Amino acid sequence: MALTPQSNEAFLREVDDAVRQDQLVGFWKTYGRWVAGLVMLGLALFAGWLYWNHHSAAKSGKVAEEMQGVLQSVAGGGNPDAKKLDALTQASQPGYRASALMAKAALAIRNKDVKGATAIFKGMAADDSLAKPYRDLGLIRQTTLEFDSLKPEEIIARMKPFAAAGDPWFGSAGEMTAIAYMKMRKPDLAGPLFAALAKDAQVPESVRSRARQMAGLLGVDAIDATVGIGENGGTDASGG
Repeated sequence: MALTPQSNEAFLREVDDAVRQDQLVGFWKTYGRWVAGLVMLGLALFAGWLYWNHHSAAKSGKVAEEMQGVLQSVAGGGNPDAKKLDALTQASQPGYRASALMAKAALAIRNKDVKGATAIFKGMAADDSLAKPYRDLGLIRQTTLEFDSLKPEEIIARMKPFAAAGDPWFGSAGEMTAIAYMKMRKPDLAGPLFAALAKDAQVPESVRSRARQMAGLLGVDAIDATVGIGENGGTDASGG
């Protein structure tokens, strides 16, 4: 019986499917174990990745709880477990490590170990694995503790990147720089810097108050132009 075009096409498709099946069976007989092994390896890697994520999250949570306990102890005037604090200073998370280092430095200062605290802050300033704000804080605190032993020129050079209005560390860096200028007998440079500190609303009020007094002593106007005298003799921000 002759095959119609349609039945011929169907026959060829069946033959093609059979050939494909034979090829597949042959391929599986030859490489089946390798394929199964790769699939199992992939599943094992995926399971390992899931476990690692879970373990990291759990570990991070545990470190956070330990860090919170240490900070609360230090803030309350207590002494946290030394071994636990030392372990936190080696934490894989840079933020927790930096916080632990600052807590350890605070304890050293409380115990009058200025040399030890200075070494900690110096280490933070030089640790490239920490984010820049932590390194900057380390340098600021290191310089604060070393202030009396440093030459004014050294202080000015260290604080130059921060001693400008608008910088987050302007209060501390600007005040140290202005005092260093005073030590160098350069009131013409110290006065305007004290005035800038006094007028900067982002600077802590304690620093602004000291800067305002120093600027006044040096004959520099440190009164913010936006602040005026109110009807009752007080100040307001209207300027009128």
